[in-house]
Amino acid sequence: MDFLDRLPLTYAVIAALTLGLAPFVPEPHIVEKLRMLMAGELKRPLDIFDLLLHAAPWAVLLAKLARLAVKA
Repeated sequence: MDFLDRLPLTYAVIAALTLGLAPFVPEPHIVEKLRMLMAGELKRPLDIFDLLLHAAPWAVLLAKLARLAVKA
């Protein structure tokens, strides 16, 4: 929890918007992977790893926001 307390919210937002959404064209990569997951097409280990990689900044951001809400 100490990591989340020391991490500035701005950094978490920037990471989620850049790393979490890259590449942006033709659509954010995480959107493509989530569509594959919902359609049951997310089977290759590389695709699963890619989803986890692009979801990690979003997970950190959500954890940071939850931590801020609990502390408030």
